[in-house]
Amino acid sequence: MIRLLIADDQPAAREGLRLLFRPVEDVEVVGAAANGRELVAMARRLHPDVALTDIRMPGMDGVAAARELSGLSPSPPTIMLTTFDTDEYLFGALQAGAVGFLLKESEPELYVEAVRAAASGQGAIDPRVTPRLVKRFARTSPRTPPPLAVELTYREREVLVLVARGRSNARIAGELGITHGTAKVHVARILAKLGVESRVQAAVYAYRHGLTTWADG
Repeated sequence: MIRLLIADDQPAAREGLRLLFRPVEDVEVVGAAANGRELVAMARRLHPDVALTDIRMPGMDGVAAARELSGLSPSPPTIMLTTFDTDEYLFGALQAGAVGFLLKESEPELYVEAVRAAASGQGAIDPRVTPRLVKRFARTSPRTPPPLAVELTYREREVLVLVARGRSNARIAGELGITHGTAKVHVARILAKLGVESRVQAAVYAYRHGLTTWADG
């Protein structure tokens, strides 16, 4: 059973998340916080497997909470909930170590997939978030030769480029003519080889090291 801790400053949003996960047999919502400070305090007490938090909250926001959570032992992986107008917050959340990013209007299935992925040590991101987030993050660092890319197979490089363009596993499978399961395995291997925790961090790697460009996508 995945122990999930949620945080949102809106009571209706918290209740909505509870209802979303209620029928999910392998996920239990163990607590609901109204801000980042409550989230961190509850995490210390409840030891959740995953934290799912709004990025914008009064007092301590989701980004600051993610930094605090990263210092706990054990440290629960953090998934951020955002809207289309929070680029600054997304950038900070990635730097704080968030492993997942979901739009608040994402499909319920994506929420469940993201929580399961985070609990298993993988990252998850709504494909609509990837281009904005990676473009901003990649601009902050000069391109350098890829020190680890030589360890990727040709197919893994193809998959990495598609991850960088925000493709889901299903779309990667369709574009490359492989199964969904094979695409998932390739992504997992890429993350392991690059030493990153999430798809968005892998995408940043691809742009930063010149494996793809914005003109390519």
